[in-house]
Amino acid sequence: MIYHDKNGHDSGRKLNYFMVPVVLVAADLLVVYGTMIGSVFLAEKVLGEPLCLPATWSVLLPVLYMSNLLFADLYRTRRVLTDYARKIFRASAAAVLTIIVFDFLMHLGYMPLSRVFLLFFWFFSFWGLYVERCLLKCFFDRLGVWRRQVIVVGAGRTAERFVKAFGSNFDIIGFIEDDASKPLLQAYPRLGGFADVEQVLRRHPVYDVVLAIPGLSKGEIVNLFYRVQPFVKQVSLIPDLFGIPVGNLKVLRSFDDQLLVLQTRNNLNRLSNRLLKRLFDLIVGSMIAVVIMPILFAVYVMIKLDSDGPAFYNAERIGKDGKLFRCYKFRSMYVDADRILLDFLDQHPAAKEEWRAFQKLRGEDPRVTKVGRFIRKYSMDELPQIFNVLQGNMSLVGPRPYLPREKETMGEYLPVIAMTMPGMTGLWQVSGRSNVTFSGRLKLDSWYVRNWNLWQDIVILFKTVKVVLGRDAY
Repeated sequence: MIYHDKNGHDSGRKLNYFMVPVVLVAADLLVVYGTMIGSVFLAEKVLGEPLCLPATWSVLLPVLYMSNLLFADLYRTRRVLTDYARKIFRASAAAVLTIIVFDFLMHLGYMPLSRVFLLFFWFFSFWGLYVERCLLKCFFDRLGVWRRQVIVVGAGRTAERFVKAFGSNFDIIGFIEDDASKPLLQAYPRLGGFADVEQVLRRHPVYDVVLAIPGLSKGEIVNLFYRVQPFVKQVSLIPDLFGIPVGNLKVLRSFDDQLLVLQTRNNLNRLSNRLLKRLFDLIVGSMIAVVIMPILFAVYVMIKLDSDGPAFYNAERIGKDGKLFRCYKFRSMYVDADRILLDFLDQHPAAKEEWRAFQKLRGEDPRVTKVGRFIRKYSMDELPQIFNVLQGNMSLVGPRPYLPREKETMGEYLPVIAMTMPGMTGLWQVSGRSNVTFSGRLKLDSWYVRNWNLWQDIVILFKTVKVVLGRDAY
């Protein structure tokens, strides 16, 4: 049941609904063909001999690749770019594995496809598709056709979280909410109350409606769902699962009993995942160590010239299973920093309150040296922790390395956070850094551990570079 408004908005929505996937498929196909040709050229340069790709593969390879992209649901669902990257990475890996299996079973060439070619093809197709998506998203955004129109039922805290997380992917027409005093309704129009759902959807036809009303009773939510569904192609429901680990959620269904089971896994309890995380740390950590060696030497010299004392400040931190370990850092404070801090807090009550809340001084810190301010600004004081990573008592990504004196304050979060090694960076680093309160950091670190996956680590590493260059540390 689709209602047409007077301004012909429905035709525009249909154009958006069908045009965007067609353009994405065509662009993806061009990228796949282009990377296939480029990978043949690069493989020939590396191998030093001509690489003949059978004519059959010129058609079959793109077909197999595009099939995996279609199965990955990359053309209808609007996603944030990090989620697109994860989906494309998995789809490209699956596509290359599919191609290898077909090559082995069908013997489509006189010789198996070159593994050098396949490696190049996987690497460049993934990055090519991701960059293409970023460019097309910007292009479609300017045309106003990327963001799908959506109406949100409910304007409370759950709706606020939806807008913050997914607002860039949707054109929010307005909210259906009984309480007109909700803060969101100051920035977006209120289209009506819950009793006006049918009238609102007739006046503002859209393909998507989001039910962000977990506070209502089950009967009220079901009633709203059935009232909304005849007017739209897709209804999204946000359940009340806040605080439950959903990063590794699996859905089990029973059609006979109309039963839905949500199953979560603790990935860091599995030996295979712990080994994968450690292997990732060793490989990527070794590469990072080689790259930053000149920086480490330069910072060492700067600290020695700036103030008296050792260049390193190696202090105990809480590690995996609650065991203490020696954490390596460059010294960014004066040697008698503890005395300086106590004197300063006694003289500045406001700073004392700030220290109690954040366990840091976010303004001017009298303990920090001139060079210390510089290396802290870009988190260079933490670079020696790369050796902790290689030793195996820290990870590239993980919870914050907490101080032994903070053990009592961590309370119920300690057993969860101590399930894995602390990290050089983490979710707390890319979610506000020192602007996050101590209790906020505990919640972020706990969430990270409960929802761990390798792709999340990769995303956090990339985000860390942006955050460190874009904000001050303390």
